[in-house]
Amino acid sequence: MAGRDLRALFSTNDRSVQAAEAFTNRSSQWETVAAALTEHLRHISAPGFDPEDLERPRSHVLVFHGVGGIGKTTLSRTLETALADAGRRPSQWGDPGWPADRILPVRIDLARSTGTDFEQIVLTLRAALTHTGRPLPAFDLALRRYWEANHSGEPLEEYLRRGGLGSRFGQALPQQMQSALADVAQALMLPGTIGSVVGQVTGALVSALRERRQTVRALAGCARLADLLEAEPDLEALSFYPHLLAWELARLPEGKQVVPVVLLDTFEDIGDRTRRDLERLIQRTVWLMPNAFWVITGRSRLQWADTALQGQLDYTGPAAWPGLAHTTVPAARTPAQSGAGRQVLIGDFSPEDCDEYLARRLTRDGRPLIGENIRQVIAARSHGLPLHLDLSVARFLELSRSGHVPQPDDFDHDFPALVARTLSDLTPEERHVLRSVSLLDAFDVPLATRAAGLSHEGPALRLTERPFVRDTPFGLWPFHLHGLIRSAVRNADDTADDRWTERDWQQAAQRAFTTLGEQHQAADGPGRLLLVACLRQGLRLARDHRLDLGWLTDAAWTYVSDSVWEPLAPPDTDTDTGLSTAADALVELLSTLTRRQHEHRARTASRLTAVLEAELLPADLQEMALYYRAKSLRDTGQAARSRHDYQQVADQGGRLAPAARRGLAHAARLAGDFPTALAAARHLGWEGRHQRVLGDLYWLQGQPERAAAAYLAGRTEAEQHGKAGEAAHCQALRAFAVALYAPDQAEPEIDLAHQLLAGLNLRATTLNVRRAELIRDAGSDSVHDRIAMLRTELDIAGLASLAPAIELAGAFHQAVLDDHTAWNATLTRLREQTSAEEHAYFVDIAHFMAGLPLPAGHHPPAWLDGEQATRDRWRQLVTARRIRLRSQP
Repeated sequence: MAGRDLRALFSTNDRSVQAAEAFTNRSSQWETVAAALTEHLRHISAPGFDPEDLERPRSHVLVFHGVGGIGKTTLSRTLETALADAGRRPSQWGDPGWPADRILPVRIDLARSTGTDFEQIVLTLRAALTHTGRPLPAFDLALRRYWEANHSGEPLEEYLRRGGLGSRFGQALPQQMQSALADVAQALMLPGTIGSVVGQVTGALVSALRERRQTVRALAGCARLADLLEAEPDLEALSFYPHLLAWELARLPEGKQVVPVVLLDTFEDIGDRTRRDLERLIQRTVWLMPNAFWVITGRSRLQWADTALQGQLDYTGPAAWPGLAHTTVPAARTPAQSGAGRQVLIGDFSPEDCDEYLARRLTRDGRPLIGENIRQVIAARSHGLPLHLDLSVARFLELSRSGHVPQPDDFDHDFPALVARTLSDLTPEERHVLRSVSLLDAFDVPLATRAAGLSHEGPALRLTERPFVRDTPFGLWPFHLHGLIRSAVRNADDTADDRWTERDWQQAAQRAFTTLGEQHQAADGPGRLLLVACLRQGLRLARDHRLDLGWLTDAAWTYVSDSVWEPLAPPDTDTDTGLSTAADALVELLSTLTRRQHEHRARTASRLTAVLEAELLPADLQEMALYYRAKSLRDTGQAARSRHDYQQVADQGGRLAPAARRGLAHAARLAGDFPTALAAARHLGWEGRHQRVLGDLYWLQGQPERAAAAYLAGRTEAEQHGKAGEAAHCQALRAFAVALYAPDQAEPEIDLAHQLLAGLNLRATTLNVRRAELIRDAGSDSVHDRIAMLRTELDIAGLASLAPAIELAGAFHQAVLDDHTAWNATLTRLREQTSAEEHAYFVDIAHFMAGLPLPAGHHPPAWLDGEQATRDRWRQLVTARRIRLRSQP
C-alpha cells in the first residue's frame, strides 16, 4: 500500500519520476493486533463482562514502541486504514476473524505539532461514535453541561469545524447531543421552552435519578451518572465522562453495536516522566473504557504497570495492567492470550524489506530509480531503520537535482536529522549519557554513569529504557545502542545547543577507558570473559582517541599468557599508512597474534616486523612482538632468524625469557642436538614448559610412554595454573604419544583433547590432534587421503614446521603396511622439507621404522642413548602395530 510522497514530488522537475510512500511488510505487527483484538472481542462478549467494573485488571491495551523513525506512525496509519476498509489492507496482511462493520477505528495523533489536548481527545472519541447514528444521552448530557460551563458562547459546531473534527466525522454530534437533551427534558416532562437549557435539565435529572423515578429508568442503569452530573464540570470531571461512553456502548442495540479501536500515536509527546498531567487524564480514559481496544504507539515502553508510579497515575502496577508488566515482546511474536505480553518492540526492517522499500519509493516507467548497487549500500548503512531510508531517498533527489549522478559512495553518510530525532525527548543528562555510551560497544548502568562523569545513576537507568538501547540479558554488559543511532551520534554533525566539542569527546573517552580498566582490575579470579571484553572496548578507545596505554599493558600480557586467542573486535590498523601511536601498535600486535591462527605465518612475521620497526611500544611489549616473531619464523622454517630473536628475548630477562629459553631448547632439538635440549629442559621450570619440552624429546627417541607421562605432567601443571591453552596443547601431544604405543587407548585421549580445545583458537594444536588420529589409524585405508588433506591445510596456514611431522606419520603408516613405494615417496618429501638445521633426524626415524639402513655419508643426530637403541625402539613400535592389525578380525 502506498500514498503520494509530496516532499519527494516537490524535490524534482522530472515529472517522469513517481514518488510513493511505500509501506513494507510489518505483517507480524498485524498478526499481533489481530490476535489481541480477537481476544478482546471474545472477552467483552462473555456473559460476565461489565463495563462499569472498576476493579477488574485491564487487558485491552496493546503498545508498539521503538526508536524514532522505525515506522510507528506509518504502522498506526496503516492499521487505521486496514481496520476501516478491508479492501485497502496491505496484501501481506491476512484476513481478520471479526465482522468488518463491528470495528470502528479512531486514530488520534498526540504529537505536539498537532496541538491535541484532552478536550479534543474526548470530543474525537464521541464524534467517532456518531457512526452509530444514535444519541448517547448519559454522556451527551454531561458533555453539554461541561461545554456550557467552560466554553460559554462558543458553539460546539464551530469548535469541531476549527479542530478538523467536523470534516472527519461530519456535524452529527451537535444534533445528537441536542436530541439527547430534548429526549431527557421530555422524559422529565419539563416545559418545552426550557428543554434546551442544560442546567435545568441536569438538575431535574439528578433529582429524578436520586428518587428512582420510573420516567428515567433507562438512565438509572448508569450507577454513577448522578454523581458525575453533580460534580463541578471541570477538566478533572471530563476525564471521568468516558465511563459514560463505555456504559452507552454496552447498551447499544443489536445491529448498532461497535467496538472502538482507538489508536493513540506519538505517545511520547504527551509530556515527560516528571510531568504526567495529560498522561494521567488519558490513562483514566483508557481504564474507564474497557470495552474499547487501545493501540498505543510511542518511543518508550508504557510504564503503567510500574508500581513506582503510584500517586502519579490513578491505576498502576502489574495487578492492574498484567499485559504491560515485566517483559517486552519482540515484534515477531504474537502476544499470549488474556493480555499477557502486550508491550511490543518494533524491529528494524530486514535487508530484503529495505531493498523493496527503496525500490518502490522512487520509480520511472515502473522501474526503480535508485539502482541496486546504491540500494545495497543504503540498506546496509541503515541498520534497517526506515527513517534512514527516507533521508537517503531525499539525499538521492538532492544529489540528482544538483546535477550529480548519485554513486554508492555518496550514501556512506550519517544524517544530523537522526541525531535530532534521537535527542528530542531526552533530558539534558540523558543526552549526556547517550553521547558517552556511543563510545562503547556495550555497557551497563554503572559503566554508563562513570563514562558520563555523573555521580548518580538515574539518567543512565532511564536511558536504558529507551527503545534505541537494545538489551542482551545474558551479556557481560547487557546494553548496547542501535547501530545506526550510535553511528549518527558519533559521526553526524550535531547541531543541538548542548553539542559536544572535541575536548568533551576526548574526556568522555578517557573516563570510559579508565572505568573499563577499573572493572578489569577489580575482577575476582582470572575473569577471561571480562578481560577480553575490556580489551575489545579499551583497545578501540585508546586507538581512536590516542590515549595512553595504561591498564592495557597488563591486560595484554594476561591475554597472551594462556594462548587462547579469542578474537578482538577492533579492526586491524592500516600498517601501510604507518603506525602513529602506542595504541595503534598494540592493536596491530594483538590483532596479529589473534589472526595468526587463520593466516599464513609469513604474513604474521611481516606484520610483527612492522610493529617492531615502529618502536612505539614500551620495552616489555616490544619483547612480546619479538618473541612471537621468533615463533612465526620457526613455523616458516627460518631457524637461524628464529634463534636470533629467541636469544634476544632470553638475554633481556623479561617476562618471556623462560619461553624464549624454551624456544632455544626447541631449536637445539630441531637441529638434532638432543643432549643440549635435554640439559636446557631441566632448567626451564614451569614458566618454560619443561614437561612439554621433555615430552618432545622422548618421543623422538622412540619412547612414547615417557613422552606421554611428561605431557600428562605438563597438562596437570597447566591446569593448576589455570592455563587452558597450554593444557589443551599438552593433551593433544599426549594423545599423539599414546596413539604410537597403544592405539586402543588413544580414543579417550583424543576425545579429551577435543574437549579441551572447545572454545579455543589454537590451529597448530588442532593439527596435532589430527596427527594423533592418523597415528591411531595407521594401517587403515583412510590414512592416505587424510594425509593429503593435511598437507594442503599446512600449506595454506604457512605451518611449514609441522609438515615433516605429518610426513613422518605417513612413513609410520607405510612402514606398518610394508608399502615401500609409498614410503620412498614420503622419504623424498621428508628430504625436501628437512635440512641440516631442522628435522634432519626425521629421515633417520623413517628408516628406523622401515627397518632399512641409513644411506652412506648420512650425518646422524646426537641420540640420547645411541642410534641402535633408538632404531630398535622405533622398529618395535611398527612391529607391534602389525601384530595388532593381524590379530583383529
